[in-house]
Amino acid sequence: MNNIKKKIFLIPTIIGALSLSSLVYMNYTESHISKIDYPTFLKNSTDGNISKVVFNADNTLSVTLKDGSKYISENPNSPTFKEELLKKGVDATENPTKPLSKTIPAGLLTASVLAFIFLAFSKGKVGAKSMSSLDAIDFSQSAKLDFTGVAGNEEAKESVKDIVDFLKNPEKYEKYGARMPKGIILYGEPGTGKTLMAKAVAGEAKVPFYAISGSDFVQMYVGVGAARVRSLFKKAKAKGKAVIFIDEIDAIGKKRSSGNNSGGSDERDQTLNALLTEMSGFAEKEGIVVMAATNRLDTLDSALLRPGRFDRHIEITLPDVNAREKILSLYFKNKPHKDIDIKELAQKTTYFSGAKLESLVNEAAILAAKDNSEYILNNHLEEAYSIVIAGHEKTERSHIKDKDREITAYHESGHAMISMLLMPEDTVSKVTIIPTTKGAGGYTLTIPEDKSYQSYDYLRKRVMVFLGGRATEEIIFGVKNITTGAYNDLMQCTNIIKNMVTEYGMGESLGLLKLSDLGNLGSSYGNQVVEECKKILDELYDETKNLLNENIEVLHSMSKHLLEKEVLHKTDLENYNLQLNN
Repeated sequence: MNNIKKKIFLIPTIIGALSLSSLVYMNYTESHISKIDYPTFLKNSTDGNISKVVFNADNTLSVTLKDGSKYISENPNSPTFKEELLKKGVDATENPTKPLSKTIPAGLLTASVLAFIFLAFSKGKVGAKSMSSLDAIDFSQSAKLDFTGVAGNEEAKESVKDIVDFLKNPEKYEKYGARMPKGIILYGEPGTGKTLMAKAVAGEAKVPFYAISGSDFVQMYVGVGAARVRSLFKKAKAKGKAVIFIDEIDAIGKKRSSGNNSGGSDERDQTLNALLTEMSGFAEKEGIVVMAATNRLDTLDSALLRPGRFDRHIEITLPDVNAREKILSLYFKNKPHKDIDIKELAQKTTYFSGAKLESLVNEAAILAAKDNSEYILNNHLEEAYSIVIAGHEKTERSHIKDKDREITAYHESGHAMISMLLMPEDTVSKVTIIPTTKGAGGYTLTIPEDKSYQSYDYLRKRVMVFLGGRATEEIIFGVKNITTGAYNDLMQCTNIIKNMVTEYGMGESLGLLKLSDLGNLGSSYGNQVVEECKKILDELYDETKNLLNENIEVLHSMSKHLLEKEVLHKTDLENYNLQLNN
């Protein structure tokens, strides 16, 4: 479609350019013809040197001499002038209009300019019309995915099995007077498999699957999004039974503010209203189910979430250890691998989403291919794990100064020590001072324990682990020599403590109030919250320094060892005897 539009614009452009070139050439040619005064013309006429005279429309004479030379002279406008020339045997003709060699190019140039203006003016309308058509994807023929291809999320699968049954046998539910949910919201963290679940529902029920992103509805032309919604539902209804899937629905479905000055007429509101109208307009017996995905259920407008719209909300969670084992087994199914303990790998990948697990296995496969290995081996997975977490290790490190390496070694040792002291249930599997392509000068890799909740005590300890690097720099090198290496650590600390005080009800200034739900009232608590967050952070920082000082010899030993080897693994770290004084 875009190529056709370009060709249409190209035609008047080329014609206009050729016409303009022709006119320029004509003017250039004429500009080189001499202009002779009338007395000279009369002398040539008297001497019989003139062969031809053309009376031009612009009141000039085009004169051709018998020797072939030409010039232009003035027309005296005498009523007997032409007769006198004819008596002398001169070919005298009149040209009352401009020659076609000028008229045609001038006309074509004018037409090209008008055509170009018309096309440019109508482009917006054509673009809006073309964007209103929806190129929804029909997976009904090619999508063979069903629930067997979705590992983990057993609870979510159970929650949508009745939807599959309804799509297969809507009459069964009509008999009991049961109304199936018109809309299902799948919510959860990115990469947990929300789109995969929607495809599996369509594949399991063997119905067409129409997918579009919420951001595709939002266009610069008002009304285009609403037109796309109507087009989407029209296509689905034509199939009889179908699953409509809207990814990133928060792009059009965010909460509408009562103070919206646009009067509900902006593009996003029109699109949302069209979606709500379409969902209210089809009957349950039509066998159409609308599924949508979002990372933030709390940001969606209440009109979307009420019964009769998206009235079933299913959380797609991060996989637990058993689900991770199933997901990894699924991804390794058609890949050559050897001596890989999938159960151990599942335990090591705590808080990995399904997408992140797929990325891990894929990176390992790439590394095995680069090594020309017959199988994917454990060493490929170890390297892939580090790549997914921290990025590729830099191979060129000769430019790094010894002092910088020493600071990094102490910084990372501080993180590792505090984690080993305070959170023995979390495994410190790797400490390295090798910089990565993600910008880290080094990193400490910790495998957290699977937890459903994070307690007050756990969050405080997490903050102390983040503070371990900065505290070590101050202890070893002095407060005037601390570096910017703790930038990301301090950002993590700030977020954790801020949420503890403002969102989790773990502070004193707000008590059990949730700041984000106070609206404008929350602004009066600003200074108190900041002061309390700073107080907590200062206390934890002092505790962290005390712990490091109590184990200062181990800190020196670990840093020295890290400088020598550049990488310390779990087995290396187990040799250090750390003391935690209660």
